[in-house]
Amino acid sequence: MTDAATAEKPRTDEASAIPPEELDRLTDDIVAALKTVYDPEIPVDIYELGLVYRIDISDNRDIAIDMTLTAPGCPVAGEMPGWVENAVGAVPGVGAVIVKMVFDPPWDQSRMSDEARVALDMW
Repeated sequence: MTDAATAEKPRTDEASAIPPEELDRLTDDIVAALKTVYDPEIPVDIYELGLVYRIDISDNRDIAIDMTLTAPGCPVAGEMPGWVENAVGAVPGVGAVIVKMVFDPPWDQSRMSDEARVALDMW
């Protein structure tokens, strides 16, 4: 649903029972929480790196996130989903958080935001 490389807010279900103002706040807060999670080998957060592929917010405020890693053999592959669940789960108003690791499409540097490119001097 969302392409983090564009650094836009993730889209949520079109016909949400959550009032638009609350949905906007919740989305902003989820993105802010994702920006607190870093790949320990790269000094850029997972959202700006483009590792977050999809964020769904259900009507009962449960959150489903599809994300990837820079490489399938990443040393924190087993820990990263828990870090994301904890960060997003701490957002006020969020229900259950489920993080699914996906590797299709594979991550590449084109998914990074301009902010990440600047931080990593990859212009």
